[in-house]
Amino acid sequence: MLKGKKLAVVGVGKLGEAIIAGLLKNSELTKSDIAGTVHHESSLARVNERLGIKISTDNRSVVKGCDMVILAVKPQNMDGVLKELKDVLTDKQLIISVAASVTTAFMEERLNKGAPVIRAMPNTPSVYNAGMTGLCSGSQVKPEHVALARAIFECVGKSVFVDESLMDGVTALSASGPAYLYVIIESLAEAGVKLGIPRETSTLLAAQTMLGAATMVLESKAHPALLKDMVTTPAGCTIDGLMELEEGKLRVTLIKAVVKAAERARELVNTQSASK
Repeated sequence: MLKGKKLAVVGVGKLGEAIIAGLLKNSELTKSDIAGTVHHESSLARVNERLGIKISTDNRSVVKGCDMVILAVKPQNMDGVLKELKDVLTDKQLIISVAASVTTAFMEERLNKGAPVIRAMPNTPSVYNAGMTGLCSGSQVKPEHVALARAIFECVGKSVFVDESLMDGVTALSASGPAYLYVIIESLAEAGVKLGIPRETSTLLAAQTMLGAATMVLESKAHPALLKDMVTTPAGCTIDGLMELEEGKLRVTLIKAVVKAAERARELVNTQSASK
């Protein structure tokens, strides 16, 4: 799918680096197929040393002639970058944004008519090829564009296409989600310390247990409730622990956290729309 394609990444920060590294490791793209840009000249040597790709501070020259362009700039900088690139980008190029809360309509309004635009919301585990990316399509996107986007982001984890109306929920669940889970890992590790387990060992136990549980959900395709029941033996210790979680309202607290984060993401979109 990606073989023979040319990719430009505008804004090679941590996320841009992660995507490029994943592509170089897990796709048919080579270093000569990928070019990128950074905002400051002081970053040129860093990116070149880590990735070995062509790197520049000139956005316009780098995107010319590329089949795919990933815009990995901050949301507040997206308007200026789109205006800068409007007369360089063509409707033959697939434009992918990984900027939070920047809608496909916002991008389409600032680009040439007919430009295929995809909005992506990866999360930070993409750095370790364990990411989850939510994707949605703009009005001009065709099946081949969808396939290209999937091929890119499945090099750094898993991906799913959703309706754009659900992207705030995706942001709150999978993009913000690692932060919630780090709190859970930290809390479990603290419990281990409380019980006398050394902190490093306790953290390993908690983190690997969460990784294993997630793997069980993904590989078995079983409902999490069923997997929970498999661990919970009659009159055992697990049921006592679960009762404490229910009494502490862990379940409803996590639901409310995701809903609250989605509301905030929606506010950012509305702020963006008001500033047009």
